[in-house]
Amino acid sequence: MSVAVQWTDTDPATGEKRFVSAERFGKVWKLYVRARRREDWRPAVATRDMLEVLQDAIRRRYQRREGVSDADLEWVRKALAALPPDEDIETAAGD
Repeated sequence: MSVAVQWTDTDPATGEKRFVSAERFGKVWKLYVRARRREDWRPAVATRDMLEVLQDAIRRRYQRREGVSDADLEWVRKALAALPPDEDIETAAGD
């Protein structure tokens, strides 16, 4: 079962608004970004901010039982723990 969470944030490189999508397929979450609505999604490097937003979204969905599980929360916890302070990781590293 595939699960997706989407939100907007600020691109740290340009300071402009961007769209972020986190998708779970199997047991792995992958992050994608795009600058405008009609552009294609591009794979993204997970930042601490992105993972914290994802963790919050999963917690809220978990409370409502919307297709997420303890394993999803654990995946994000591990990805956050693997980050050295103020650094990013590849999203595929969390499997």
